[in-house]
Amino acid sequence: MLKILFSPSEDKSVTSPYKNIFKDSLWACEKFQNRKECISIYNKILFDKNEKELQKLFGLKNKKEINEFLPVDFAVCKTQKAVLRYTGVAYANLEYASLDINAQEFIDKNVMIFSNLFGPVLAGDKVPYYKLKQGENLRGFDTALHYKKVFSDKIDEWIEEDFVVDLRAVFYGKFYSLKKPHVTIKFYKNGKILSHFAKVYRGIVLRDLAVHKPQNISDFEQINFENLYIKEIKKTTLKTEYSFEIKG
Repeated sequence: MLKILFSPSEDKSVTSPYKNIFKDSLWACEKFQNRKECISIYNKILFDKNEKELQKLFGLKNKKEINEFLPVDFAVCKTQKAVLRYTGVAYANLEYASLDINAQEFIDKNVMIFSNLFGPVLAGDKVPYYKLKQGENLRGFDTALHYKKVFSDKIDEWIEEDFVVDLRAVFYGKFYSLKKPHVTIKFYKNGKILSHFAKVYRGIVLRDLAVHKPQNISDFEQINFENLYIKEIKKTTLKTEYSFEIKG
């Protein structure tokens, strides 16, 4: 089986067609209380309504935009699938809604997204509308470190001996460090490594992985990724890093 690690996005859909969060809403439900620990601090910050603190927390300046975000009330807040809640460029290029049901179900169950507020969730898990800027702590409470301590063993169990492709941005390595063989990817254009624009190609690669579902390195190398070709492969004990050059 293939497992994929992925990043969230700052941009999110406000659409929430599903009911509120409950214990079984999120992956590793036995750790639900550990998520609530983070969210209770988050809620207190929102209740206190310190404008400067909220500007920093959200990465926003506009007061009207800041006021769009409410504390996470487990009893009433409606939810959306994580893969549809996030709408940044990676998710736009994944084009989840246009995939067939088989590929969508694969993504729901086998893609893990590292939320800044909720920690590791599966793409099919349902999360509310929220805002927390990447890298921001909750009054000194480091969510990345917290979730790494709480969930690392559970993620190891979830992966088991599966083939893993890590498509996360570097920052999200703070939430979980892989201890098993895995694939990572870097993207180049005209010989120069891409940073922000790499998000586009992470979405494209995720889409192709969901369609082809490679079970090993050999299967992975047979995929004709859209507009990409393998430039270089570097292998270490646990990591096989592919450098992809963008065609044209």
